[in-house]
Amino acid sequence: MASPVGEDNWVDFVDHQLREATDLEARVRVIESFKEAVSAEPGSIKVWMAYCEYFWSLYNDCQPVSDAGWSPDEQEIGRSIFTIDAALNLWQRGYEAVQYRLSDSNELWDRWISLEMELLRRTVTDAGVRRITQLFRNRLTVPHATWDRTSQMFSNFLSEHNRQAYESEMEQITRNAKNAKRLYALRDPFETKLSLAVKSGDTAAVRADMLEYIDWEIKQHKGKRDALDNFKICLGLFSRALTGVLASDDTTWLNFITLVSTSQSDLKAGRARIPPSLVPNMLDVLRRAVHHIPWSGPVWARYILAAEEAALTFSDVERIKHAATNSPQLDRDGMAGVLDMYSAWCGYLKRTAMNPKASEEAVDVAEVGLSSALEDVKHWGQRKYGENYQGDPDYRLEKILIQFLTEKKEDIEGARAIWDELSQSPLHANSYDFWLNWYLWEMVAFTSHRSKARSPTPNTQAQGLLVPSLATRVFTRALKVRTLDWPERILQVYLKHCNDYELAETLREAHDTIYKTRKGVEKRREREARQAAEAAQQVAAAAAAQGQAAPVYMSEDIPMTDASGSTSPGSKRKREPTPAEDDAANKRPRSETNGEDVKRDREHNTVFLWNLPADATQTKIKQFFRDYGHINNIDLKKGDDDAVALVEFRHSDDARAALIRDGKPFGERIIQITPAIDCTLFVTNYPPDADEDYLRNLFKTHGEIHSIRFPSLKENAKRRFCYLTFRERAFAEAALKLDGKALGGKYKLVVKISDPAHKQHRQGAQEEERELHVMNIPRSMKEDEVQGHFAKAGNVLSVRIPHPGTAFVVMQTKEEAQEAIRILDKAMFGQNPIKVELSAPRGMKKKTATTWGVDGADAASPNAAASPASAEPTSSGPARERKVVVLGIPDTMNEARVSNLLKPAGEFVKLTLHTRHGGAIVEYKDAASAGKAGLVIDGMGIDGGQKLRIGTTDELFQSKVEKKADGSGATAPPKNSEKRKPTAAQLMPPPPSINRPQVLGRSRPKVGMGVPGLGVRTNGIAQAGPTPVGGRRRAMLILGVCFLGW
Repeated sequence: MASPVGEDNWVDFVDHQLREATDLEARVRVIESFKEAVSAEPGSIKVWMAYCEYFWSLYNDCQPVSDAGWSPDEQEIGRSIFTIDAALNLWQRGYEAVQYRLSDSNELWDRWISLEMELLRRTVTDAGVRRITQLFRNRLTVPHATWDRTSQMFSNFLSEHNRQAYESEMEQITRNAKNAKRLYALRDPFETKLSLAVKSGDTAAVRADMLEYIDWEIKQHKGKRDALDNFKICLGLFSRALTGVLASDDTTWLNFITLVSTSQSDLKAGRARIPPSLVPNMLDVLRRAVHHIPWSGPVWARYILAAEEAALTFSDVERIKHAATNSPQLDRDGMAGVLDMYSAWCGYLKRTAMNPKASEEAVDVAEVGLSSALEDVKHWGQRKYGENYQGDPDYRLEKILIQFLTEKKEDIEGARAIWDELSQSPLHANSYDFWLNWYLWEMVAFTSHRSKARSPTPNTQAQGLLVPSLATRVFTRALKVRTLDWPERILQVYLKHCNDYELAETLREAHDTIYKTRKGVEKRREREARQAAEAAQQVAAAAAAQGQAAPVYMSEDIPMTDASGSTSPGSKRKREPTPAEDDAANKRPRSETNGEDVKRDREHNTVFLWNLPADATQTKIKQFFRDYGHINNIDLKKGDDDAVALVEFRHSDDARAALIRDGKPFGERIIQITPAIDCTLFVTNYPPDADEDYLRNLFKTHGEIHSIRFPSLKENAKRRFCYLTFRERAFAEAALKLDGKALGGKYKLVVKISDPAHKQHRQGAQEEERELHVMNIPRSMKEDEVQGHFAKAGNVLSVRIPHPGTAFVVMQTKEEAQEAIRILDKAMFGQNPIKVELSAPRGMKKKTATTWGVDGADAASPNAAASPASAEPTSSGPARERKVVVLGIPDTMNEARVSNLLKPAGEFVKLTLHTRHGGAIVEYKDAASAGKAGLVIDGMGIDGGQKLRIGTTDELFQSKVEKKADGSGATAPPKNSEKRKPTAAQLMPPPPSINRPQVLGRSRPKVGMGVPGLGVRTNGIAQAGPTPVGGRRRAMLILGVCFLGW
């Protein structure tokens, strides 16, 4: 019989056993089952409570005064097994296992301490009082939800049993428990939110809140402060999650496994600040994980790897592999899990056989095991998908077998046969990456076996020169595949290879082949671009025929939709699309044809640089590519021992040319260069307050993320999309599974492969300049009256009056719209002169976003700025003193994210975001709150290592948003962020004033602060004009100098 999975199943399983346990032997078997249960679910409070309660009942039943019906012999034997010490020790073990479950550990503690106090009441002893006192001391230094109640219980206990030490004990507890109370206070918002979700019965909300809590807790564990306590609390939180609502969640288990793995690595490296005994055993964790999520190939793979690292025997590792293949759920999500598990198994076989100390038997086992694994996976895929199964796109098992045959068996022909068999499949034959890998293998084989051939010394005609002809043949075969995804790359490497290694005749033939192939590729690209344009036109025409907006995919302009498919709130005119990222007035428009002259096509102009040295800089990378085109940007991510860079070139041709540098030395390392095509996702319709951390957590299970890029909000504060770049194309393709995922019950996530070349241009009356915005019409006018008035200029398709005095009129053609403007603009309509102009997208007019109240209003709604004045919360004190001006906010942050960022500083009444100037004006309910908030906000860190600062309104509107410096990922500070040094002329005192007599008949202007007559003196002449309020101090200084001059 299979073991139960989950705390509820274990409790039910053991409960069924104990109901049938009628003798001592059966009761002992129940105890053994409980031991298995706590081993399978070590953090389950349900299992521990059931175990401890059952053991305590056995202790009571075997006492002579018990009426449980045991025979005298059983009672005597039971008293030797179920002793009072064993029972109390079991309660203590259970408590220690669950004590850091902050919300519910009190259930077991309260029961245990009540039994301890009951025993003390029977026989009061000093030792018993000291024991319970120590238990309370330990408990009160552990953060938990019911700390106040525990403290009150201790107070009552001291009052009853140790009154003389009451004050000293309570004083000591208050002092020692400060840290525990502080740690719980930090987590109280998460606990409260989670508790409310549990009470509401909303399972989705509980899952989301728990995941958010876990992500936050993991970050606390990474910090240096309270490292030991944070690690214990983190383990306790995982115990709650993995025995509760997230018991079958892949992400949570992988998070827990990674936490344990990194902790063990830190212990080995001497970096850990926690005792080794506190870190769970990795094999035990993985054993539990594969029982809870048997469909997870990555978890099975880590199980095999951990068994290998722990030096388990071959039979033990093989037993894990058989357990995986016998699981009926391994292929629940397709063949990915099967391939992950088999890749780990084959990797283990290969490493075992290639060990210099490996026996002949290990080599034979690996040879047979690798071949049989390939066959098993092939049959598994065909059994699940039939003839549609084409194999692993990354051919991981085949690579392992090729390496084994090449390096261990030295069977080059056998390895080459595997490459040849893979090339027969269109899945691999259409991939340029496959052919390049085959070519590199042929070059390695040629180099390693070169010494076995005859001398390569050439004569004058290069006769007898050893050339890698088999490597050359790989390119000739690749170029015969008409559906190859990137033939241009193959042509480049083919030519370079022939130049470096081949004879003149072969090089000439290569030139001929490349010339003819390139002509065919150009025609193919033209045909593909034409077909894509035709398909886009057909889709747009079909949508227009149905009266709908053309769908837009893989572009920057997807409107926000909620889970039901409707447009999200925040727009009065829902049929108007979100404006494009590039302002037509400031930037050159994109090309009308797909695939030609696309403006800043990052997705096709970018390459990855791998294995860079840790001291690599952007300057060195630019020098490395100095002959290969202009570099727009370098996104360099550094690790402990190496670095990875994402390099964007100006043109796609430059990016392709840069791939020739693949395999070249960079410092002391040989770097690898791969294209970043199809590695970037266009992601939209996530919650408005989602930041980079939120998105990384959402996508991290699908692969390593290199960067996330948000758009500028200067022209439209409502934008809500980003570009997420993975390190590999396979990761991005796997992440497409999240397309359509419901988030928070309100938003339906949109995930597409980003491709600006396929961006579809918007269509509609507004974009075609056929929609007119009419203002100042008589408030009593109806739509048919407006239609009749505009019929003078042509055919009117529709009229809409959103509110009295304003109308939107759609004409049939652009020319008719222009005619309507010519003859009707400023003309009388009824008793009113009307204003007629072309309708502009609403986002082109909106420059700021205002949020009223962090709690009372929807912080994500840009329409909050339009709230009536009466809706503003009451405030006290002058408005100027209640406001805080925040500077240094990136133009990629919307008002929801800024609102969340500023919440720790205190509740605010109103927030007005000025994306053009990189700042915001925050109004608080009183001056004291504003002062406290200013101290918290000043110097607050945000994404990218930037810091917020507090300034004045003048500084805000004189500044511009911080921009990224060209060619780097760092932000350049605004030009006015540093105070300019005063010039010599400004340091000189003003010249003395001349007191002139008043001219008869002319009144002398009044001199005072903020009134005409007092201004800045230029060359000794007072310039008339009002002094602004912000310049009062300057005015007083000038006035004082004038008095001194007089």
